[in-house]
Amino acid sequence: MAMNMRSVGSKQLVNADGTPLRPQAAIKPAVVTRAAAVDAPAKKQGPIIMNGQVLHSLTAERLDYVRSMGDFMEKQVQPLLKPVEKCWQPYDLLPRSEDPDFMDKVRDLRARAANLPDDYLVVFVGDMITEEALPTYMTMLNTLDGVRDETGASKTPWATWTRAWTAEENRHGDAMNKYMWLTGRVNLKTIEVTIQNLIGSGMDPKTENNPYLGFLYTSFQERATKISHGNTARHALEYGDETLAKLCGLIASDEGRHEQAYQRIIEKLYEIDPNGAMLAFGDMMKKQIVMPAHLMDDNEHAKINGTGRNLFADFSAVAERTGTYTAFDYADIVEYLVKKWKVADRSGLNGEAAEAQEYVMKLPDRIRKLAERAGARKKKGATAKFSWVFEREVVMH
Repeated sequence: MAMNMRSVGSKQLVNADGTPLRPQAAIKPAVVTRAAAVDAPAKKQGPIIMNGQVLHSLTAERLDYVRSMGDFMEKQVQPLLKPVEKCWQPYDLLPRSEDPDFMDKVRDLRARAANLPDDYLVVFVGDMITEEALPTYMTMLNTLDGVRDETGASKTPWATWTRAWTAEENRHGDAMNKYMWLTGRVNLKTIEVTIQNLIGSGMDPKTENNPYLGFLYTSFQERATKISHGNTARHALEYGDETLAKLCGLIASDEGRHEQAYQRIIEKLYEIDPNGAMLAFGDMMKKQIVMPAHLMDDNEHAKINGTGRNLFADFSAVAERTGTYTAFDYADIVEYLVKKWKVADRSGLNGEAAEAQEYVMKLPDRIRKLAERAGARKKKGATAKFSWVFEREVVMH
């Protein structure tokens, strides 16, 4: 942890313990340390590599573009947030514990939830765990150069957005968790272990502290979560749980507003720096969008299914089979963003950017072909046991 520093008089700087602060000029340049990587200078001296990963890849010029977007954030992005008094809260959708008929309402909720099949519960819980790892996502946004919240309560438009977005998202995991607890259908202990493990593990979206890449990631991911929650809403309605369907629908609606916000940021970057935006789009597509919960672990899955089995992979397989979120959805999102940002109409791009343009335009069809081949190779009837539903077997393919 870096030492706290304070100013004494008008000139001298001292450390928190009163000792004089060594002048920066006296510090000899050396191999990049962890602290130096975190506090990288605004001017890019070349790629910084730490633990095999690229850090702070944005050029000084492009960092200035991002820093110039404060007025845009205030006028075009922040209005997509809702005032707190107009936001729904978990309380609005759950039985109220202070009501005299609270237990009757819980019994009604449990009667409805009894019709939810295990595959639905596994997908819902996986989505819930993803939402509960919100601290990781706020941390990720605050790794991005030029937009991070430098104080924890900064008044910059970027920092204000990040905190308000986090506050709106926080309701999602809260409501989903409480609903599942009331159903009695899932093993909350193993779910809580999964959540703690996931937050502790973090995530690696390969965004390189680069806001161009970071907001490409969120533009994609918010749409993916909107699709997933929209489908769990539709499925809940099919199984007769209108309240759960409403809850999932409200979450999907929030994700839709947040999706628009991040996509507007990239749209603005295309306006002021078309080459940089195009390169970022191509880069993130080549890396592939890693789902935010890809490091989930319940400490049980490999034990009950055999060594080498991966919880996230098996959860994703159930989501695919139930049509909640599929490889075809992934392709559709890429295609949507290509159209949203008018990629086909971009002219005058430099060589690398033009190559990225061609790559992303061909990508949706390529993904669909790969998905079709993968689907044909899957072993039909394959199952996995999930600790989240008390180790009951669930069909994956």
